[in-house]
Amino acid sequence: MTADPSDRDNFCYRHPDRQSFILCQRCGRTICPSCQTQASVGVHCPECVKEARANAPKRPPLTTRFARAARGSRSGRPVVTYTLIAISVLVFVAQTFGGDLVTFWLRMDPSIVDSKPLSPLTSIFAHGGILHLGLNMLSLFFIGPILENALGRWRYLALYLIAGLGGSAAVSLLGYETAAVGASGSIFGLLAALVVLQRGIGGDVRQLLVILGLNLVIGFFAASISWQAHVGGIAAGAAVGLVLLRTRNVRQRGMQIGLLLGIAAILLAVIFVSPFVR
Repeated sequence: MTADPSDRDNFCYRHPDRQSFILCQRCGRTICPSCQTQASVGVHCPECVKEARANAPKRPPLTTRFARAARGSRSGRPVVTYTLIAISVLVFVAQTFGGDLVTFWLRMDPSIVDSKPLSPLTSIFAHGGILHLGLNMLSLFFIGPILENALGRWRYLALYLIAGLGGSAAVSLLGYETAAVGASGSIFGLLAALVVLQRGIGGDVRQLLVILGLNLVIGFFAASISWQAHVGGIAAGAAVGLVLLRTRNVRQRGMQIGLLLGIAAILLAVIFVSPFVR
């Protein structure tokens, strides 16, 4: 006996001799038990399962991909981030009790940087007031753990310091007569690196770009903010992010270290050569 044409919809589309009353949740075609794949809601046919797998993200999230290569953050605790915050707070206490003399030796003065060779780095941990310190450390508290967990402690620390050097280098080039302090160059560098890394694995970076853009624009209109450090931090952070993105393979570790050292060397050259060029 053959099936009545009017009942053809009650037979599996892949096996016309098998009657079924189960429909694919996505396309609505009739499927027999052999063709059913259990889904969160209902069942799917083989074609819909194949299509879903083809359209699914082929790369795991940022934190998963980079954490595989990380070797220093097995505990999951953002030790480096907390340490950087603690150092900044202690330096601010020293500034408060030590007065202007302490701040003078810590801050970045492009015109006399040769007499204060450590200032391109020490200026990252010094701040111009409690509000300045609080805003930067709050930003670091929220952004830092994401990148520290994703990159590992040493890569993350390298990113933070190189981004800070980028801020100092930009101050030397674009704000030669300006003395600068603060971690904002490093903070902007972290954001820029996060954009590069997230975009590199196909993630949505629109919200990050909005945050980065708004904070950058604010710096151009506030007299007390060094926009030069922000621009330099973004450039250096993006460069470091690109290096980390392109050298994720463990066999590229030597290349990665070499490129990071090269970026740092270029920034230091800009900082210390600028006074002689002028």
